[in-house]
Amino acid sequence: MRVRHRDNRLTPSRRLSQGLLAVPIAVIATIALIDLNTPESIHLGPFLVAAPAITASFAGPGLTAVVGALAVAAQVAIAALHGGVGTPNHEAQIAAVVVISVFLVVFRHALDRHEQQLDRVRSVAVIAQQVLLHPLPHRIGPLSIASVYIAAEEEAQIGGDLYAAVPAPGGTRLVVGDVRGSGLPAVDDAAVVVGAFRGAAYENLSLPGAVAHIANASYWNMAQLAEADPEYDESFVTALVLDVNEDDHCVRLVNCGHPPPLLLRDGRVQTLEVREPALPLGFGIVSANEYEVETFGFRPGDLLLLYTDGVIEARDRSGIFYPLADRLATWEGTGPDALVEHLRTDLLRHAGGHLGDDAVLIAITKASGPVRGAVASR
Repeated sequence: MRVRHRDNRLTPSRRLSQGLLAVPIAVIATIALIDLNTPESIHLGPFLVAAPAITASFAGPGLTAVVGALAVAAQVAIAALHGGVGTPNHEAQIAAVVVISVFLVVFRHALDRHEQQLDRVRSVAVIAQQVLLHPLPHRIGPLSIASVYIAAEEEAQIGGDLYAAVPAPGGTRLVVGDVRGSGLPAVDDAAVVVGAFRGAAYENLSLPGAVAHIANASYWNMAQLAEADPEYDESFVTALVLDVNEDDHCVRLVNCGHPPPLLLRDGRVQTLEVREPALPLGFGIVSANEYEVETFGFRPGDLLLLYTDGVIEARDRSGIFYPLADRLATWEGTGPDALVEHLRTDLLRHAGGHLGDDAVLIAITKASGPVRGAVASR
C-alpha cells in the first residue's frame, strides 16, 4: 500500500486565505484610527464587527476567532482612550463585538462541518456511480469506445441514465437506457437494469432472451417498490440493447422505446430506426419471442453513436432542441474520443452550460477485420 506523505507547502486556497486576511486587519486598523481621531460623541467601534464577518466568508473558525479577538482588543483600546473601559456605553460596545464575534466563530464552525459532510456524501456518490456505471473499456476486441456522462445537477454524480457493456458470444453486447423519474427510486431502477444486463451475460442468452430477462427484473423490482411504498411513482425504463459481432459488419439491436442510434458513414448520418419498437421496460412480464431483432450495417470506419434523451431534449435560450444529427453530420474529426468530447462541449454550449436532464453519449467504431483473442483494456 502506498503511503501519501503530508505536503507542508501552502496550497493555493490557503495562500489565498492568508492574502485576504490583510483585508479584515486593515478594516480594524482603519476603524480604530478614525474613531480615535473623532470626537468622543461619535462611536465607530461597533463597526469593528465587520472584520470577523469578512474573515468568516473565506477562512475557518480559527482565523475568524483570531480576527474577532483583535476586533475586541481594538474596541477595548478605543474605550480606554475615550473615557475608560468601565463606562456603560463602552461596556455595551465591547459586549456587542464579543457576542457577534463568538456567533460568527460558531457559525463558521457549523458551516465547515456541513461542508465536510457534503464532501463525504459526494465521495459516496462517486463510489456509487463507479459501482453502478463501470467506465466502459476504451477497447473491446475490434471496438473502440468512448463515453461521457453529463449530470444535470452540478452536485449530482448519478441519476437514472445507465449504460454497460459485456462480452457476448462472438462479440460485444451493450445497453444504454434512461429511467423515467428522478431521485433514489430512479437510481434503484437503473441499478436493477444494469445488474440484470450483466447477469444475463453469464447465461449466454440470446439478444431477445437477454432483453426479456432485463425487462422482467425491472418489472419485478418496480412492483416490489410499489408494494412497499404506496406513494411510489410508477416508472419505466427506455432501453437499447445491441450486439456487435466480431466476424461480420452488422449491429443487431432491440429498441425498447429509446431514441434510435445514429450511424456516421462517409460524412452522412443514418438514423437506425427499427420497424416496430418494443415497449419500455417495466410494464409487465414478457417473453423472449415478444422482441424482434433488427440488423443494420456497421462497417469498419463507421461511427455508431448511442445517447439518452437528455441530449436531444436539451434546449437553448430560444427553446430550440439540440440538433444532434445535424451536429454529427458537420463534425470533421476522427475517432470516438474526439467525437464525444466535441459533442459534450457543443451540447453544453447550446444549453448555456446547464442541462435539464442527465445525458449519456457513447461513440463506437470498429477496426477492420475480426480481432480474435483481444482483451478489453481501459
